Amino acid sequence: MLRLTDIKLPLRHSDADLSTAIVNKLAIQAGDLLGFTVFKRSYDARKKSNILLVYQLDVVLTDTAEKDVLERFSLQAFVKPSPDTSYHFVARASADFPTGDQQRPIIIGFGPAGILAALVLAQMGLMPIVLERGKDVRQRTKDTWGLWREGKLNTESNVQFGEGGAGTFSDGKLYSQVKDKRHLGRKVLTEFVKAGAPEEILTVSKPHIGTFKLVKMVENMRAEIIRLGGEIRFAHKVESIQREETGDGQGQITGLTLSTGESLPCRHIILAIGHSARDTFQMLLDQGVYIEAKPFSIGFRIEHPQSVIDQARFGEQAGNPILGAADYKLVHHCANGRSVYSFCMCPGGTVVAATSETGRVVTNGMSQYSRHERNANAAIVVGIEPQKDYPGHVFAGIDLQRKLETLAYELGGSNYKAPAQLVGDFLQGKPSTKLASVIPSYQPGVTLGDLSKALPPFAVAAIREAIPAFDKKIKGFAMADAILTGVETRTSSPICLKRGKDFQSINTRGLYPAGEGAGYAGGILSAAIDGIKVAEALAVDILN
Repeated sequence: MLRLTDIKLPLRHSDADLSTAIVNKLAIQAGDLLGFTVFKRSYDARKKSNILLVYQLDVVLTDTAEKDVLERFSLQAFVKPSPDTSYHFVARASADFPTGDQQRPIIIGFGPAGILAALVLAQMGLMPIVLERGKDVRQRTKDTWGLWREGKLNTESNVQFGEGGAGTFSDGKLYSQVKDKRHLGRKVLTEFVKAGAPEEILTVSKPHIGTFKLVKMVENMRAEIIRLGGEIRFAHKVESIQREETGDGQGQITGLTLSTGESLPCRHIILAIGHSARDTFQMLLDQGVYIEAKPFSIGFRIEHPQSVIDQARFGEQAGNPILGAADYKLVHHCANGRSVYSFCMCPGGTVVAATSETGRVVTNGMSQYSRHERNANAAIVVGIEPQKDYPGHVFAGIDLQRKLETLAYELGGSNYKAPAQLVGDFLQGKPSTKLASVIPSYQPGVTLGDLSKALPPFAVAAIREAIPAFDKKIKGFAMADAILTGVETRTSSPICLKRGKDFQSINTRGLYPAGEGAGYAGGILSAAIDGIKVAEALAVDILN
């Protein structure tokens, strides 16, 4: 079988057109083509008047034709033997695991990294124990709606904490830019499909699921982990870890203590706690685990009518069901040396309250699978660095996040409403007093005012410069009626739990930092891939 790339056809085409394109591209006889399947489909919208679908195909030819094609195109990149994208386990536990000194591995956190780590360990027969401080995804959804509808925050069950992780209340994007030579992303997507995700996520170039589908999928993956011998404990917060000093600043994990008072002996812990477990970060630092500050970004959410984005991206093809709701990805390098970029763009979605701490306001974006809501939204954020913007100590970035989130809470009215401003008023430097044509989607609501007070001056200046620059790429981006809502502070973890090539903490054996909270991922797919890598390293250490 051959992998054929860069097949381009108009939006409206038939299967016969695909067959013809294959025959023409490879210069073969029609009878030499025995069949084909779509491996990946994307689109090329650089010319709005001629948007094309772009295919990667797995093609089956007669033996003679395949040999001939490989010889004729040996120096061409567009056709090669199809790679093996199946997953191969690095280790397997014996039937009597655990025995002797071997102990079941523990996973702290049940977001994308924790779920895939637990699933792969369970599939290898290692019967992991998962400890999740939040609630199961159904109850967590109810608690989250409690904040959105009634302004009531549950600090242990919200957008950040609970089964499924922060990605549950997002657009459910399932693509990343990580190098994936072992096709671990394919493993993740395959497991998602087994758990109920649409099969199309295996073939479209920018797959997404959406919150409602993610909920059921997460439940099914949990059931599979349990079926394979794993154990999931909700409302089990880890209060402390036991770390035994072994000399030269090094240590070994020996166990942990839960909020229930229970202690669990363990020498292998995967730490997949997400980017908002600030109290757990502090506990780890107090116990001697090495942590360092890392860059992250701060900014606002911006909302436009989805129709404006569709028209700017697709022109007369706007609304085509094959293309769906349009997205964008933007970056601008400012005169003050800062970079402003779009982040977590949610087509046809909503801006959501994402705080996990009392008296603070944080925004994020979310879409359902249909992406049929009226507005498009994205974070427009400014990159910041520890040495320049929050020097002093390892948690100075967290201090900055908290300061800005508290300020946003106060600017919003101290009731979990968010501060907001029309884009036109923001660019002119005057407070907003009334809404225009774009209605903000953030719940429990917004308070109009002056967002220049919500961020440091350098960030405000950078965003004011970037929005008109973005308008040159997406016509209508700087429309006066568009809405900015503050603040977006949790784009990524402000710290990194440094690990070595063996995926263990550089100064604590047995501790495997994973995913977004540890500083090694950004988004559902990359976090899930990282969870697999860490699980594999742990399994090899236990079993070999």
